[in-house]
Amino acid sequence: PGSIPRRGPRRERAPRDLRRGLVLPLAAACFVLVVMGQTKYGPPVVMGSEDIMGPKAHGTCTQPVQHDLRFGCDAKTADRICCFNRHYAEHSGYAWGTSWPTEIPEEPINYYDSVSGKQLFRAPVGRTKAEFLKESKAHGWPSFRDAEVNWEHVRVLGDGETVSVDGTHLG
Repeated sequence: PGSIPRRGPRRERAPRDLRRGLVLPLAAACFVLVVMGQTKYGPPVVMGSEDIMGPKAHGTCTQPVQHDLRFGCDAKTADRICCFNRHYAEHSGYAWGTSWPTEIPEEPINYYDSVSGKQLFRAPVGRTKAEFLKESKAHGWPSFRDAEVNWEHVRVLGDGETVSVDGTHLG
């Protein structure tokens, strides 16, 4: 009498020793994942410093994107995403509103920085065109694997942002 009944099924709890044993490993994992927002990736990924994305003449870029972009991509949208943005991309599925899915050949082709013109990616490599398109569609935009990245011109920052060495935001 006088006690408040519990609602719903009663949860089983791990033994106290097991719960105590999990605290330190979980705290350590959180520390590793969160410390200064930095993440390290193994080879072949090449990490870059935040300085790459410092202010330049045109946002994070030295100049606007080229006007005659491949596959009918909109230069104004590309400029906003690549040079004046650090966290977002074009809307999911944007590439399927361009000629990209139908124009890419079966064999690998090069993809270039829309600002500098440097080659950033070569795809598909180690997969078929159909696999490349399927994976890209699932992600919402062209999705490049590590083997398809030209690490001479691409860097990944500590927070996971992918950029060109010239300051073009890639994802």
